Amino acid sequence: MKVFGIAGWSGSGKTTLVEKLIPHFVARGLTVSVIKHTHHGFDIDRPGKDSYRHRAAGASEVLLSCNERWVLMREGGEADLDGLLGRLAPCDLVLIEGFKQEPVPKLEVHRLANGKPPLFPERRDIVAVATDAALDTALPCLALDDVEGIADFVMTTLELPERPC
Repeated sequence: MKVFGIAGWSGSGKTTLVEKLIPHFVARGLTVSVIKHTHHGFDIDRPGKDSYRHRAAGASEVLLSCNERWVLMREGGEADLDGLLGRLAPCDLVLIEGFKQEPVPKLEVHRLANGKPPLFPERRDIVAVATDAALDTALPCLALDDVEGIADFVMTTLELPERPC
């Protein structure tokens, strides 16, 4: 599995970019998975549901399954990236959203209106920037709306072969 990160400040457009990139990779014959890091607590479960009741009763893991999908919820502690990657089924590409501190090649999403400084001066693992501004850097700068160009960059950087469908 090849791993490529999408990093940036909150509100920069990381999720939107990942959402737009996935179909470009799938159209090129790649299987794609995503791991998203959030700093905010989340819960996909709801009070009153059986699975919620199982967790509330003290189960450390609850796995839900139906004909279309399954999900595993584990209580306690944040997993590290390697542990999360090890849980994924084999695929061609794993896009990592967030995980700014992980040493994987990543694209920074930088939006001038966000008012935040770029991350790339402090992060050697940022290999390019998708931006709506002119930046003073030797890194490749790609237009935020050039999704096909960004997909091409990722494919080339990771040496991923296209697999015609």
